[in-house]
Amino acid sequence: MGDRIALLRRRRGMTQEQLAERSDLSVDVVRKLEQGRRKTARLSSINAMARALDTEPSHLVGQPNTFEVPGAAGSGRPSILALRQAVSPVADILGGESDPEDPPTIRELRAALNSTESIRREGRLGEIGVLLPQLIRDARSAAHAFTGAERAAAHSVLAVAYQVAATTLTALGKEDAAFTALERGMAAVRESDDPNLVTLSASTLAWVLTKQGRLADAERIALARAEEIEPGFRSDAEDLALWGILLLRAAAAAVRQEKHGMVEELLRRAKGAAQMMGRDLLIYATPFGPTNTGVAEVNFLVEMERAPDAVRAARSIPDLASLPPTWQARFHVDRALAYTDLGKDRMAERALLRAEDSAPEWMRYHSTSRRLVAELSERAPRRDTAVLGLADRLGLMR
Repeated sequence: MGDRIALLRRRRGMTQEQLAERSDLSVDVVRKLEQGRRKTARLSSINAMARALDTEPSHLVGQPNTFEVPGAAGSGRPSILALRQAVSPVADILGGESDPEDPPTIRELRAALNSTESIRREGRLGEIGVLLPQLIRDARSAAHAFTGAERAAAHSVLAVAYQVAATTLTALGKEDAAFTALERGMAAVRESDDPNLVTLSASTLAWVLTKQGRLADAERIALARAEEIEPGFRSDAEDLALWGILLLRAAAAAVRQEKHGMVEELLRRAKGAAQMMGRDLLIYATPFGPTNTGVAEVNFLVEMERAPDAVRAARSIPDLASLPPTWQARFHVDRALAYTDLGKDRMAERALLRAEDSAPEWMRYHSTSRRLVAELSERAPRRDTAVLGLADRLGLMR
């Protein structure tokens, strides 16, 4: 990350002092990052530097930009190109022949989507890269071939498939392609039979914009939709969950803008909704309820540099095992960040190993995990085989 910051800073004709001033950071932070004496930074700091350097946060952190897991030979190999072609087929521009095969049934489409969602919750991006392009093509074919209720149902599957594509492409640093997938997903939502997909689209858009560093846009999208669907006393658990998910999306954007008062208020409201629900509910691949609001609170406390509070809050998370593996892994990474801030490297290592146990493949693509493991491994003694082994498995040992 330091090399990329230094290169862009020089290209922009800035001194370290100027970059620090425009990012509202100390010169010492910029200097240590560029010199490699510091590998990690708060997401709010990364976003601030990205804005000052006119680039995406994903470029600064150097996240993987292609599928890294080995795939089977031939058609079983995960491919960025195949996913791009499914999201933006050239036939849409030039026209082309219809698919000679009969489209899959709605039941088959839903089964394929459920399988993809399960894989996504476990963070197995390589398998998503294999399965998702065909799911998008099949859903498009069905949406074109069917009429009436079946056509609307096919569009519902297609809308979710496009949103899975958007999150996958974002995880690989392909933000522009992700935005195209979201636009196509929103068009499919308008033809679908699931009213909740409008909210799901807003949530996914807010997440993608946050990853792009467009924090004010992400916050505005999430809050606008949350205001439209704000539940009442008689609302069911699903309505409360959808509203709560949007509040957490808005809070995630706000914390990276250092709007700490807003974060605390949004979290308070989300906790209230979760308490009314009494349990966590999974909306497609996103959980919401008492457990996930607790996990979100730990994340926000880490971002607000309140490590002692984050460690205390982490100890009281109820029923962590009920969350999807990727949510569990992210929680353990946040614990590791808090322990690192407190100078407890060994505790941080243990938390990272717990994260790997939960979602090993996800760890390879998660930029914060990679940066933290790199930093810990550089200052670990050679006999510390645990963190050095983790660094090796993440492809960080050269």
